[in-house]
Order: sequence, then structure tokens, then C-alpha cells
Amino acid sequence: MARILAIANQKGGVGKTTTAVNLACALAQEGRRVLLVDLDPQGNATMGAGVEKRTAMPTAYQVLLEEADIPASRLRSQRGGFDVIPSNRELAGGEVEMVDMESREYRLKTELAKVAEEYDFVLIDCAPTLNLLTVNAFTAADAVLIPMQCEYYALEGLTDLVATIKKVKVRLNPNIEIDGLLRVMYDPRSTLAQQVAMELKSHFGDKVFDTVIPRNVRLAEAPSHGLPGVVYDPASKGAQAYLELAREVLQRYGMTAASAAAN
Repeated sequence: MARILAIANQKGGVGKTTTAVNLACALAQEGRRVLLVDLDPQGNATMGAGVEKRTAMPTAYQVLLEEADIPASRLRSQRGGFDVIPSNRELAGGEVEMVDMESREYRLKTELAKVAEEYDFVLIDCAPTLNLLTVNAFTAADAVLIPMQCEYYALEGLTDLVATIKKVKVRLNPNIEIDGLLRVMYDPRSTLAQQVAMELKSHFGDKVFDTVIPRNVRLAEAPSHGLPGVVYDPASKGAQAYLELAREVLQRYGMTAASAAAN
């Protein structure tokens, strides 16, 4: 049964999509079967996985509107080694069209249940907003992984996100948890970054991943080549950090690369 992780933060530009694509690739390199669901109309995760979003069809839009199912919509990230449910601007109108649908908050959950046995992990890249698309992701997810920068405004936004997750837990998905907070774009030379990192550890304890993702230009360059950073420059500090994150995620769930290869 797949472990479903929503990768979310309502603040834009925090490395959310970079985390979704590179964690998917890193888990695949550890021998895990991975599905990446792009639930952001910008389609950046789709492009970062090496899939052309302009010609991809069907997409997450058709899946949510019951016009296609996941088996018919998934594409392969050839270099990344994982499957992708693509997205493009068409998805932006999906929220409005879903308003009158029955059980609209459960659309993604229903579709993912059809392929849950085929994957070890499903990663959902959420848009940087708390809308019906994000609610669908939270309703479907076992847990939320929150990438965040170590700065003051990030702490402010985290409060709102945690409140939303608590509402979803009460009304729609009693099993959802915050899986972990991931410190991204980290600059150890910054006193503020160090202070915020310590505050996160103090407040959230073991929920904060030990792995820290540094600022890294190679990670930023990779999407323009249609590649995950883990593939684009495996030796870079950013790529190595995401490989370490994948190993930490596997350890949290009692999984190892060796056991993965045996499956």
C-alpha cells in the first residue's frame, strides 16, 4: 500500500516543487515505486520531471473531473525513474468546475485508491494556495511534508497551514498528520536562519527532518533541462541532500533500499 505524502506550503518560492521532483527521483533511486501527482496549475513539477506539459493529455484536470482515471493519465519520467500525473494551466479552472460535484473533496483520494497497490510512495505537489485542490491533496494524504525557509515570514505562514491541516483532520481525513518539516534553501552563515531552525526544532522536535537542503544553483538549473537535480548533477550538494532526505524518509517508515530491492 502506497504512503501518500502531500508536499505543501501556501508560501510560494520555498522549494516545494524542487522537493517533490527530487524526492521522487531519490526514492526511485533507492528502489521504490513512486508516483508524482502534479496538482499545481503551473505544471512546474511536470516540466521538472521531463514531461512536456503543453502536450500532456489527459492530466490531473481530467482525473479530478472524472473524465479520465490515473492509469490512463500517468506518464513516465524516463530519466527520473518514476511515474507522473501531469498538470498544466487547464487545472486552474478545475476548482470552479468541481464546486457542484458530489464528494468533491474526495476526488483525488478515490482515484489514488485504484493504484495504491502499485506504488510505495505517492507524492502530491500542491499549489502555493489553500484551495479545493489542496484540500483534495490533504484528504487523500497520509501525511504532509512541509518545505520551508528559515525566515520569519515562513513561521507566520506555517501557523495558517497547520490550522488548515487540523481542520481537514477533523472534517475530512482523521488520519492525516504532519510528517515533517524540511528546511530548504538553507544558508548556515545566516544568523536568522540558525535562530529559526532552532525555534523549529524546539517547537516541532522530531517532526523536523535532520536533513537540510542547502541553497544550490545546480538544483535551480535542473528544471530548464527537464531533469531532476538528482540526475542533472548527482555530485552537487543539493542532489546529495535530497538523496539523504530519501534515506531519512525510508528510515522513518522502517524501509531500506535493500528491502526495496527485494520487493
